[in-house]
Amino acid sequence: MPIWVDADACPLAIKEILFRAATRTETMVTLVANQSIKVPPSRYITSLQVAAGFDVADNEIVRRCQANDLVITSDIPLASEVIEKGAIALSARGERYTSANIRAKLTMRDFMDTMRGSGLHTGGPPPLKQTDRKAFADQLDKWLMAQQKRR
Repeated sequence: MPIWVDADACPLAIKEILFRAATRTETMVTLVANQSIKVPPSRYITSLQVAAGFDVADNEIVRRCQANDLVITSDIPLASEVIEKGAIALSARGERYTSANIRAKLTMRDFMDTMRGSGLHTGGPPPLKQTDRKAFADQLDKWLMAQQKRR
């Protein structure tokens, strides 16, 4: 099962974790973005540049992913769509999106969009911390171990 990365906003520290895991476990990792993304030379790591435009990269990930693939994204609508296809969605902070929690996350996202639209400055996400990187690595390892058991 491959790993798909919504690479436009994925932090470098998370990409590096993914690159090491891809090589170590011989798992395909594809970074999808609307700009050129540098990846280390590896037969397990590729990048896919899509046309510029709103949600073009997201739509390509949805089109290509399959059940049990892992999708790395902090985009809640994208996470919702891949979950509907049976894929696993994981944020760069190590939060696994599920069918049980995605509806509440979509509602909160829409609420925050409304607040921003009314002029309230809500700020962005906090910087990625070491605890976030560890949470991500732990969730990634859990998924990779489950894939090994399936083989």
